[in-house]
Amino acid sequence: MLKYSLVGYDGSESSRRAFEFATALARACGGRVRVVSVLQVIESGADATTLMMSDADAGTRRIAELTEELAALAPDMASLVDLEVVHGSPGDSLLNQVRQHGVDHIVIGHTERGALARWLLGSVSGDVLARAHVPVTVVR
Repeated sequence: MLKYSLVGYDGSESSRRAFEFATALARACGGRVRVVSVLQVIESGADATTLMMSDADAGTRRIAELTEELAALAPDMASLVDLEVVHGSPGDSLLNQVRQHGVDHIVIGHTERGALARWLLGSVSGDVLARAHVPVTVVR
């Protein structure tokens, strides 16, 4: 039985659908949902560390924004949802959450992109599907 689902949330329509699917599943199964918003770090080295430290206020603001946004989608979210904002690459960050928090299911939104955009930007859903060791549901 799926008891702890992870949703990567970026505010897109596909991530909203993934969140709604995961919360409906949690209600039906008596489980919980872990929502993670990943702030991507483009730079590396000391600059990235400085950026993440100075971005702590942005993370706090992002948590408040997400709480408000998700509560509009699921008024009972306080009893269902754990929320975290992390820095890093989306695929790596989501898969790290699985290991760190005992997640047994990933729900991820899929956004259709052209071949060039996938090549340049990659696909988080494709990356997670390729490397996850727990069931993954892709919501379109």
